[in-house]
Amino acid sequence: MFLTITTTGTPERPATDLGFLLHKHPEKAQTFSTSYGTAHVLYPEATAERCTAALLLEVDAVALVRRGKGKGRGGAPDAALAQYVNDRPYAASSLLAVALSNVFSSAMKGVCNARPELPAVPRPLRVEVPALPARGGPGLVRRLFEPLGWTVTAEPVPLDTEFPQWGDSRYVRLELESTDRTLAEALRHLYVLLPVLDDAKHYWVAPDEVDKLLRAGEGWLPGHPEQKLITSRYLSRRWSLTRAATERLELVRLAETDDSEVEEIDNAVEAETEMEERPTPLAVQRREAITEALKASGAARVLDLGCGQGQLVQTLLKDPAFTEIVGVDVSMRALTIASRRLKLDRMGERQAARVKLFQGSLAYTDRRIKGYDAAVLSEVIEHLDLPRLPALEYAVFGSARPRTVLVTTPNVEYNVRWESLPAGHVRHRDHRFEWTRAEFRSWAEAVAERHGYTAEFTPVGPDDPEVGPPTQMAVFTLTTPKEAKAA
Repeated sequence: MFLTITTTGTPERPATDLGFLLHKHPEKAQTFSTSYGTAHVLYPEATAERCTAALLLEVDAVALVRRGKGKGRGGAPDAALAQYVNDRPYAASSLLAVALSNVFSSAMKGVCNARPELPAVPRPLRVEVPALPARGGPGLVRRLFEPLGWTVTAEPVPLDTEFPQWGDSRYVRLELESTDRTLAEALRHLYVLLPVLDDAKHYWVAPDEVDKLLRAGEGWLPGHPEQKLITSRYLSRRWSLTRAATERLELVRLAETDDSEVEEIDNAVEAETEMEERPTPLAVQRREAITEALKASGAARVLDLGCGQGQLVQTLLKDPAFTEIVGVDVSMRALTIASRRLKLDRMGERQAARVKLFQGSLAYTDRRIKGYDAAVLSEVIEHLDLPRLPALEYAVFGSARPRTVLVTTPNVEYNVRWESLPAGHVRHRDHRFEWTRAEFRSWAEAVAERHGYTAEFTPVGPDDPEVGPPTQMAVFTLTTPKEAKAA
């Protein structure tokens, strides 16, 4: 990644003052170690008339993957390859923003011990970034920088200069020019807006990111026409953090309007007295949806395949409509925990007759799971490697053939709404893949067609109009009359 900052000067106000502001001597090339690679600061030119400082960030892609424990979006081979073959070493992103903050921290704060008067002096500045991801195109780049007083040149980078018919990539070559900006303001603009344009961050967005945003956005963000978009993207669309930042920015705006301190405005607001109702956990919503679907199918004898620690088995036992509930899992440790959860050793004889736990692998056919009304695969398929999925498919749909099969799995499109989930990561480190709604529907419809079932799809959890529900459920119903009767 590469970025240059250029200024011009006169004999009275030499351009080499840039070295004082950046705390980096123009006659030296300096190197700084970061968590993601090596940052170099050098001056391609340094005269009284013109001075350019360059920041070159060499990203160690392997170290970056190891730092993230190797978990990307999905575990398929192409996803694993994408961890190493990507644009990180070349295109400006949050990695470069963090490097700016680390290497030029004093300059960003507007501090210069050697020449205290320099940081407050506006000067002509030119910033160049050869490759900048811009999700929103050149138009968005201009909407973000022009209100801040920059003259913007954002030239789209073609996908391939040899094949112009392929069109432009999502990258632009950025040039910013201004005659009345301080260097500290310029650095703070870049620190916030580089990751906003990329619409991604390479690290987990914690609550302290709100404070970082407000510090860097002081003096310009509260009145920016794209404040809502900047706040949402910078905080990786974590709605609670975005709401907190928006409320604090509004307090800043009100304080400026009233010529008062933020604390005075904030103290004037009465504390909220009513307790907000806590949302129902997704795991509970999932079990409720499964129970309703089983009752709608008329099932009495139910298999919980991949029962884990027995939460669903415990829920089904509370409903007398289910006369027999069988939990199957490959993990003996999980079955032991399930047994303790259900208190099988202290359960009454009649209740104990309704429940059974045994070890089994869903990758193999098993006569013990034949002849049941329904089978549930709740958050199971994503824990299997994709090449092993056909074995599970045959064991359940081809061999056991219950009248009803319920399959739930995460909807990867919803992951952008999870506050605690790092960008690009799957929800659990053991997940081998997570599917979009279209991918899950395609798989389910193909399985139904091969084995004589129909498939219907039900959202579980809040159904977001843009990205769908957090969990997707398919309800398979056996359609072959003779086989249904035999089952």
